[in-house]
Amino acid sequence: MASLKPTVSIIIPTYNCEAYIAETLNSVLSQTLGNLELIVVDDGSTDRTCEIVASYGSSVRLLAQANSGVCAARNYGIREASGRYICLMDHDDFWLPDKLALQVEQMEAHPEIGLVYSSFIWWHPDEKGIFPDPASIETASSLGGIDEEFSGWIYHLLLLDCWILTSAALIRSEVFDKCDAYDESLPYSEDWDLWLRISREYQVIKLNKPLTLYRQHPKQGNRVARTIDYRTELLCKAAVKWGLCSRDGRRITEREFAQNIARYQMEFGLRHLASGNLKIANRFLLKAWLKHPINLKILAYVPAGLLGWRPKW
Repeated sequence: MASLKPTVSIIIPTYNCEAYIAETLNSVLSQTLGNLELIVVDDGSTDRTCEIVASYGSSVRLLAQANSGVCAARNYGIREASGRYICLMDHDDFWLPDKLALQVEQMEAHPEIGLVYSSFIWWHPDEKGIFPDPASIETASSLGGIDEEFSGWIYHLLLLDCWILTSAALIRSEVFDKCDAYDESLPYSEDWDLWLRISREYQVIKLNKPLTLYRQHPKQGNRVARTIDYRTELLCKAAVKWGLCSRDGRRITEREFAQNIARYQMEFGLRHLASGNLKIANRFLLKAWLKHPINLKILAYVPAGLLGWRPKW
């Protein structure tokens, strides 16, 4: 008798996450939805991560690769997955028990939908670095239904921000055949790039109820000052390729897009200012001001930085 195809394949790329990986795995294995395939792709960890994952036995499939980055690890997992739906969960986040059941329910009811995502909760540690027990976190249990504004054809909204948290998304497996998987050349904003491609081909649904805890800690990639402003490069390339309009006619204006790019350039400059990289900081602050010259506050950051002021992140 042929084995039953998993309803959902959960792919967790991991690297040196011994502090959090067990809590993440436990939240997946505690889902109310059954018939799951849980795949962990270790990206060359040097701590006890693999040992911890292996201790779960047959309930977790552990794959390993030489350190190649999160995109390569996710793509490895996608190639190995056999579920009708796929989740790409970060190795330090946490799911509430009904996360998958609620999302699969929407997928089954709406076969035209390529992706279902939900709200999430920022999960901050206390002053001692201890994260609160997930059971103690208020998750607005009375909140339900679909967020209509951020559902449907949302490409135009994704030109303003990356509204979809990777850990909070459920994706129909055939989406990757049509839209491809992760771009392994991208060291940052790789998830945003994928959402933009998916949103050109598929409608999505956003659930109002927060179903994922998004762990916050100093080692996260979005806290690093990078030499390339990947966010604005990604968005500008998308606008050139696809324009500012979703397939249902909803759109953002040229002015909205320019002001948004200016905001990201300003944030990029301020992050470098905080790190003491004055040359990069001032270049991007000036670029931001030229995009949005009415905002004189952007320009004021340049002399402030030269006089020693630094933003606190």
